[in-house]
Amino acid sequence: MKPFVRSALLAVGMSVSAFAFGAGMAQAATPKDTLVMAFAIDEIISLDPADIYEFSSSEYMANTYDRLVVINVQKPSELKFAAAESYTVSDDGKTFQFKIRPGIKFHSGNELTAEDAAFSLIRFVKINGNPAFIMNQFGLTKDNADKMIRAKDPMTLEIELDAAYAPSFFLNCLSYTSVVVDKKLVMEHEKDGDMGNGWMKTNEAGSGPFKLKSFKANEALILDSDDGYWDGAPKLKHVLIKNVTESATQQLLLQKGDIDVARNLLGDQLKAIHGDKAIKFVSSPKATLWYMGLNVKNKELGNSDVRQAMKYLVDYDGLAKTQFDGTGIKHQTFLPDGQLGADNDTPFKFDLKKAKDLLAKAGYPKGFDVTMNVANKSEFRALAASVQNSMSKAGVNLIIQLADNKTTLTKYRASEHDIYLGQWGSDYQDPHSNADGYLNAPLAKRNQWTSPERAAAVIAARDEKDATKRAQMYMDLQKQALEDSPYIIMFQQVETAAVRSNVDGFIIGPTFDLNLYRYTVKN
Repeated sequence: MKPFVRSALLAVGMSVSAFAFGAGMAQAATPKDTLVMAFAIDEIISLDPADIYEFSSSEYMANTYDRLVVINVQKPSELKFAAAESYTVSDDGKTFQFKIRPGIKFHSGNELTAEDAAFSLIRFVKINGNPAFIMNQFGLTKDNADKMIRAKDPMTLEIELDAAYAPSFFLNCLSYTSVVVDKKLVMEHEKDGDMGNGWMKTNEAGSGPFKLKSFKANEALILDSDDGYWDGAPKLKHVLIKNVTESATQQLLLQKGDIDVARNLLGDQLKAIHGDKAIKFVSSPKATLWYMGLNVKNKELGNSDVRQAMKYLVDYDGLAKTQFDGTGIKHQTFLPDGQLGADNDTPFKFDLKKAKDLLAKAGYPKGFDVTMNVANKSEFRALAASVQNSMSKAGVNLIIQLADNKTTLTKYRASEHDIYLGQWGSDYQDPHSNADGYLNAPLAKRNQWTSPERAAAVIAARDEKDATKRAQMYMDLQKQALEDSPYIIMFQQVETAAVRSNVDGFIIGPTFDLNLYRYTVKN
């Protein structure tokens, strides 16, 4: 990693880039009008909203684009309007009409209209990136998107679904997928019918409170404020995000005052700086789970007794007292606490005898060797080392393969892994997001653990109108997954940002697409 030291930033135009990309100058306080953040953003694969499906890129998207509707960060159980100002539903429950808020301008200066909103959703479906399945579940496909999504007039968007769904469910999905892009600008950069996807991977066409200044993969992301933003200009002029994957380095930079915010500190580091009066903490429970995905096409991992044995070979309690003290809560089911039907039962603990008995029953009394793909950053390495150590006691030899997160994710999505260690967060605040992800797609597909019966059960739970019955259906699905699934779910994340005491208004929301910079001020 290049040296990351503070520059004087006397003239924001040149010095912002120098700072962000590693050019060192004399030490000075971070600029009054600039938020300087250390954050592990090596997972960013694309800046195109049609591709975005990672935590840090979702956060980028939330600060540079408007969506039709969004989750209310103050009341996560509620939705609020953004680029849309109202909606109606047809009598048959299948067609939604949205009135577009007038007066919104893209960063290009073009006016945001229903045509842009329709184009954006059609594009989302047709590009068919990782998050496309969220809209596919409503019968919207590459073949019918042009017909089902349409601008009725300059300020009216109409979306026709294949069946009647609960409006709250559809709107919750739109709170992630309804990013509006500038059609005119995007199509100016279309190549070979890609709807601008190639250009959008490293560029931006939004109308959000911040606009992209520059991005260099695995190094830095720089945002400038949109002073004409329709809902009020950001308080600060610039946001500089440096990719710092080492938590210890983030801690040092924060304590020295070289950065304003550290995003990836571990539990022991949070403890170490707890009494520092120059630092405070902003935190929120996330709908994000730490887990291990076990690919059942692997001979050993395809055995359910092996999978159950490995669930008893994690030192959950020890990790809760160290790495996850202040950054996570022990959790072992696929629905995070706070969602409808969430089961907070934690039946697994480190039990060497039970694990060895299960391994012997499976035909592996001496254990076996297996590879695990791990992102090369502090919190991932620390968790991987703990799991490797505890599993070795039963002869399960985890061969850790480190790479940047972009590489590990690409391998995981292609099902080319044995074990993947990572995180999964809900796409929207409804239990179907995780139930579908873990039991049907995409995680079940990545780990080669799919079945028509489970898929049907997921759909039945999604469509149950009685809330009490629906909650019980999810409870039942979680119990079944505890017994047989290829997932070792360990902790629910509590995201904690360590912030310099002169920084106020930095928002950590319940999901990464609700982490917001626009209200941040520096005193």
